[in-house]
Amino acid sequence: MSKPVNAIVVAVAVVVAGLLAARMQAEPYTPVVTPNGATLPWKLVDGIKEFRLVAEEIDWEFAPGMKVKTWGFNGRTPGPTIEAVEGDRVRIYVTNRLPERTAVHWHGVLLPSGMDGVQGLSQRGIPPGETYVYEFTLRQHGTQMYHSHGDEMVQIGLGTMGFFIIHPKEAPAIGRDFAIFLNEWAIPPGTSRPDPNVMTDFDIFTFNSRVFPGTAPLVARAGDRVRIRIGNVGQDSHPIHLHGHSFKVVATDGGDIPLSAQWPETTVLVAPGQTRDIEFVATEGDWALHCHRRHHPMNAMGHDVPNVLGVSQQGLEDEIRALLPGYMAMGERGMDEHLEHAMHMQGPLNTLPMMGGEGPFGGIGMGGMFTVLKVREKLASYDVDPGWYQNPPGTVAGPAGRQPEPTPPVPGLDPHAGHHP
Repeated sequence: MSKPVNAIVVAVAVVVAGLLAARMQAEPYTPVVTPNGATLPWKLVDGIKEFRLVAEEIDWEFAPGMKVKTWGFNGRTPGPTIEAVEGDRVRIYVTNRLPERTAVHWHGVLLPSGMDGVQGLSQRGIPPGETYVYEFTLRQHGTQMYHSHGDEMVQIGLGTMGFFIIHPKEAPAIGRDFAIFLNEWAIPPGTSRPDPNVMTDFDIFTFNSRVFPGTAPLVARAGDRVRIRIGNVGQDSHPIHLHGHSFKVVATDGGDIPLSAQWPETTVLVAPGQTRDIEFVATEGDWALHCHRRHHPMNAMGHDVPNVLGVSQQGLEDEIRALLPGYMAMGERGMDEHLEHAMHMQGPLNTLPMMGGEGPFGGIGMGGMFTVLKVREKLASYDVDPGWYQNPPGTVAGPAGRQPEPTPPVPGLDPHAGHHP
């Protein structure tokens, strides 16, 4: 091939690549942010959006100090978020690197029966090492999910799920769009592999398979219209509560809720198999977002601990310490002292303390399904944690009869600059 022809081929390839990149950048929606997660890339092939998923065993960090052997997609659990637009035709290649057969169900997606992904019913199971392809046209919009539909108890129980988000052709104006997957796990202290046989007695509860203090904050600018999409294919229902805001539930996995049927809430219940989308206008501050079942914003929950509230342990601690060096009595006055103990007591290997995470005023006393919505008037970047909110003078609760305590400053941090603390 002559040099001029080579140059023409290269030039055409560059133009095509540029057009494809422009098309991807010009999608008519605000891209979804999956905190601690990722979005699945795609490429356009003959007018079809092609995605690739790999089901595999992975080592996943729930929070610093705890890594777990889970199953997932493309090196993570939940798997990367799939985003497309109503009317798109999609082609999804699924490679199975699990030790048993699997299939992928596109939960809530309207499609041909043979593409529904139920092992043995709508298709043969994908054998280990093989790749199957799913292809269909998207005939709806909304927050949907994907997950294994073969040996669900084990495969979903170990983390094989993800979001499938289909945007409308004319998307509403959204400033920030987040997606959070709920899940619960049974991981006995000192171990690293979840037990999928457990039905109800879970001890770890996660947002996007992370627990506080390992959960990433949700960062927004004051005045932004924010959407949070919440999905659940676990065993438990979760009432998710947002502080400082009143929101409306605007959509379910079945579609948009008409404006006349929406009402204000501060907590939304998400049951197994459901998604719920909430929307609100962001107000400046640091606001907790968590499950409101009392045990779920905790880590490593042991349910056989005796109730010693109000029981004097005077002298008993020394006697037990003679048999068990390092023992510290706890629970006589409540569990807040666990925070102090966790700071200087070594726990079981690969196990997080029940409560963790330091805030600007001390230990937050939460774990599990807990994170923070951080909203600022001035924000340099959505992609950087802006640090702790600097409360205006006179707006922090404090001891009666004294001047209110200001937010402790973070050394070297401009609260409006968008830098890490």
